[in-house]
Amino acid sequence: MSFGDPNNPYGQPQGQQPGYGYPQQPGYQQAPQGVPPQQGYGYPQQPGYPGYPQQGGYGMEPSYANWGQRFLGTLVDGLVFLVPYILILVGKNTPALLLVGALALIGLAIWQLIQEGRTGQTVGKKALGIRLVKEETGQPIGVGMAFVRRLAHFLDSIACYLGWLWPAWDAKRQTFADKVCGTIVIRTQ
Repeated sequence: MSFGDPNNPYGQPQGQQPGYGYPQQPGYQQAPQGVPPQQGYGYPQQPGYPGYPQQGGYGMEPSYANWGQRFLGTLVDGLVFLVPYILILVGKNTPALLLVGALALIGLAIWQLIQEGRTGQTVGKKALGIRLVKEETGQPIGVGMAFVRRLAHFLDSIACYLGWLWPAWDAKRQTFADKVCGTIVIRTQ
């Protein structure tokens, strides 16, 4: 076959490849002998974290929220839910008040879940200056994953509530649910 042969779809003479005796194409420069090839595309690697991409949004090492901040954030969230609970308790004999309290409780729970998934912050987390993010990316986890994480908090409770205390001594300040879901709670301030 020759150059331009219809049976040769690549349009080059067979047996010759660019850089091996065949003239180079315009704009292509071959690396000189002895120069190591460039690294591939992707994330720069962090020292001490081989194989993990650089953490987005907070640099080398995030500032993890401590156990006290997490506890107080949960306490504030509990206080936010106190008003609908009181409406439910008071409304036991009044169906309209019971319905208003139940709807307020459900609506507030859904709103908190959406906020945590989209921004990483519930009312309590925002008040304490902490945020829930995905450990790999540093971004909010999304509403679906926030719901899964809430379900995974079951793991924190089954071992005598040890999972809720785990952030007090864990290096990344994670509960069991955080470890399963790949999330961390960081300081925003």
